Amino acid sequence: MADEVTIRVVRSFKEIASAEWGELTGASRSAPGYNPFTSHAFLSSVEESGSATAETGWMGHHLLLEEEGRLIGAIPCYLKSHSQGEYVFDHAWADAFHRAGGRYYPKLQASIPFTPATGPRLLVRQGEDVSRVQALLAQGLQQVSQELGTSSAHVTFVPESELLALTEAGFLQRTDQQFHFINRGYTNHEAFLAELSSSKRKNLRKERRNALENGISIDWLTGSDLTEEIWDQFFRFYIDTGSRKWGRPYLTRQFYSLVGERMPDDVLLVMAKRDGRYVAGAINFIGVDALYGRHWGCIEDHPFLHFEVCYHQAIDFALHKGLARVEAGAQGEHKLARGYEPVTTHSAHFIAHPGLRRAVADYLEQERREVAQVGEYLGEHTPFRKGERQPRQGEEFDG
Repeated sequence: MADEVTIRVVRSFKEIASAEWGELTGASRSAPGYNPFTSHAFLSSVEESGSATAETGWMGHHLLLEEEGRLIGAIPCYLKSHSQGEYVFDHAWADAFHRAGGRYYPKLQASIPFTPATGPRLLVRQGEDVSRVQALLAQGLQQVSQELGTSSAHVTFVPESELLALTEAGFLQRTDQQFHFINRGYTNHEAFLAELSSSKRKNLRKERRNALENGISIDWLTGSDLTEEIWDQFFRFYIDTGSRKWGRPYLTRQFYSLVGERMPDDVLLVMAKRDGRYVAGAINFIGVDALYGRHWGCIEDHPFLHFEVCYHQAIDFALHKGLARVEAGAQGEHKLARGYEPVTTHSAHFIAHPGLRRAVADYLEQERREVAQVGEYLGEHTPFRKGERQPRQGEEFDG
């Protein structure tokens, strides 16, 4: 690290001015490259709500890169005592290291808590030399990991544009797969359906009709629609479904109040109503060019309602707003039949112990081949009419 450039670690976003952070990320959707999850509003909300704290295993350890006292780069980062809420799974690495007598936790995790969406991790102040600052940040993350004596440092859901800086700093590359809807200039949902094979188009129309049987209607709520009463109802859905799915939901009720207060225009709730009351809903975040589906919940079970609320309505909204894509969450090959395409996601991992590093490197080499093969296979089995278009590789609702 050059003498005039230093890395400083802070434990909370309370120590970082919102305006200063905005110089790294953009302050709103009007800024090019803005991502709602790296915003000061989101990251401070997830901490202040008690969702990501030392008590829940997410101790803030945010890296600030300063040059002559001026913030030029940063990494949102956490010192973690487990591997929950990350969606890039390293439990097997931890178990193997433990069996060999090593101590895997704590580890450094550069990520957005509970959010498997690709976005900037090596944040660079506007006007700075991007390659230079990214390289310094990657080196700084490795340096901090070594100074702390952690087993590893992980950068998850990182864009391809940041991988070079990380691999040159000694990080190992990992790939995985998600399913995204790509908007190719469709004017509406019917224009999108027209690109599907006739049988798939017929099935999806039938699925959407069936989802709205029993008198169900759909509302889009954003901005001033997001009242505390609405959040109470959505949180009930989240708790009911999350408790059954994960055992313990990650996010607290206060988190929703804070994001509703701090970034209401970046939030979309898709809510399903029956007999005058909401019975299901999904939360999405709105970026400059993408809609990010996060999680859903319900208090009544209705056939196909999950698909309608999470996937079909997300496409409708994206087309209505002219967004380029929908990232509908981690995993879920059932998204393929609904017009979502396989895309590759990336992460980078610094492993301190030479023996563990060699084992992980060998594993990742094989895993990358398998991910590429599966992606190629799935790309050939999209519902689109053959010969009309090429499947797309490389670009979340948890499902």
